[in-house]
Amino acid sequence: MSSVKPNFEKRITLGISGASGSQYAVRLLELLLKAGVQVHLLMSDAAKIVMATETDERWPSDTKSLQAYLAEKYQAREGQLLVPSSKDWFSPVASGSGAPKQMVICPCSMGTVSAISQGTSTNLLQRAADVVLKERGQLLLLPRETPLSPIHLENMLKLSRLGVTIMPAAPGFYRKPQTLDDLIDLMVARILDHLDVEQQIYAGWGC
Repeated sequence: MSSVKPNFEKRITLGISGASGSQYAVRLLELLLKAGVQVHLLMSDAAKIVMATETDERWPSDTKSLQAYLAEKYQAREGQLLVPSSKDWFSPVASGSGAPKQMVICPCSMGTVSAISQGTSTNLLQRAADVVLKERGQLLLLPRETPLSPIHLENMLKLSRLGVTIMPAAPGFYRKPQTLDDLIDLMVARILDHLDVEQQIYAGWGC
């Protein structure tokens, strides 16, 4: 098992799957680290392809280099950012005795939603979500798909009834956003609020 001890006040698993919306994940990771949260970052192979397609981010492909690159980029403390491989079954997130009690998958593909709802874990991201569910932790999914089929809706309804927070990537326009970053920040702020992580980028409706 990993020798890294959970010496941070808050620990969160951030999963990035192959749905569109990589920009949300990049901003969320930045703000989680800025808030002093220990982040276990899990990326699917599809997520790496989408990230390279949708953004100017050029993250290293191997997990060791990626962890070092992101830790330096966001000035993370030692041990604050952990990036296991998709097949690292010895990672803390794979076990109920070591996994963080909170997890967000941002963005979340319909394939990932399906795997979680059926309890099938073919990679570490899906296993981590399964662990959070069985341990009665907090799981938040940011699905990004349109239109939604009855299968998609049924899977999300099943998870919602199990206590999973389904938060579609649907930013509001009531603050009259001027840039794409404004829209991204609104959604990321909502995610942080649900995770009980302090944020200063959006005060909320009527504030």
